[in-house]
Amino acid sequence: MNPFLYMDEYRDEIVRTYKDLHQLAEPSWHEEKTARYLRERLEAAGIAVTRFEGHHGFYAEIPGESAEIVALRADMDALVQEVDGVVRPNHSCGHDAHSTLALYSALAIQASGVVPPKTMRFLFQPAEEKMGGALQMMKDGALEGVTKLIGVHLRPEMEVPYGSAAPAILHGSSSSIKGTITGLQAHGARPALGKNVIEAASFLVSALQNIRLQDGCSFSVKMTQLQAGGETVNVIPDRATFSLDVRAQSNEGMAELRRKTEHAMSQTGALMGMDVEWEWSGVTPAAVANASMIQVVKKAIGKILGEDKIADICVTPGGEDFHFYAIHRPELATTMIGLGCGLTPVLHHPQMTFQTDALIYGAKIMTAAIYEAAQHS
Repeated sequence: MNPFLYMDEYRDEIVRTYKDLHQLAEPSWHEEKTARYLRERLEAAGIAVTRFEGHHGFYAEIPGESAEIVALRADMDALVQEVDGVVRPNHSCGHDAHSTLALYSALAIQASGVVPPKTMRFLFQPAEEKMGGALQMMKDGALEGVTKLIGVHLRPEMEVPYGSAAPAILHGSSSSIKGTITGLQAHGARPALGKNVIEAASFLVSALQNIRLQDGCSFSVKMTQLQAGGETVNVIPDRATFSLDVRAQSNEGMAELRRKTEHAMSQTGALMGMDVEWEWSGVTPAAVANASMIQVVKKAIGKILGEDKIADICVTPGGEDFHFYAIHRPELATTMIGLGCGLTPVLHHPQMTFQTDALIYGAKIMTAAIYEAAQHS
């Protein structure tokens, strides 16, 4: 069967599958039921599956005429957030949809009965939200032999309109800091005898706001958490803990921003006469645009939706661990499709919704894209 006709014939089943996965929502590194559901569907269709020890990520593979491998990647994990007063796993980032798209791309290609020109691999990755899943998949060898990799992410209506798709999402680089400020406690009546950590934190906020990057790269660095003092209001606090959210649109910009953020923190300590200590979380890299893969996906989008539905490349300050693949394997050509689906209000909102018919044309785009990648030298 033609794989695109397959999507039309099984459109109701595609939506049901998405709803099943939505109900199975599981947090990062705990995607056991989700992975089992996907594996069973793939294996029932006669598609070989490779699993790994220690986590629930896996890949499925359809042999091609060539041993060269082109791949699609989907993520499986859900956020943990409060929904209607209950804290629980919730698919508000669309990973249930991404898994549905990759699953039906594989099923449609298998059902066609045609041997693809190159071997096709379908990665189902854990723990994107924890920014560790991509690194673990590479460590386990899931990318061995892969020359081209295509991801997908639902996009809000304000970024990519319903009925269209973008050939690339240029995520920014992101990181965070947890730090402490140590001053000197004193009575509120004698502030000169103490060192007020809240004043130092205020100084740090101002210093961060004065940072500028040389290349004009879009960035932000801001204090998002601050705790200081106890129950007593007439005591100068001597210890504060703080967190910073740090983002830059390019990897070069992030490197400069890290240096300048550290300078602001060390200068705050020196000028205020206090100890400022900090620790970085891991840095999630910004996207590295691949012109060749962007053209491959443009062709696929045009084939499915028409040339007028090829949206502009989507630039977003959000982070995505998909880009670890290209950073750690420079020879790997990658891009991530931005799927317009009428998503409102925004990603990560507990009540996020989208138009489920986008799953049908989204799966078609994914299928067309991996075929184009397989035919592209």
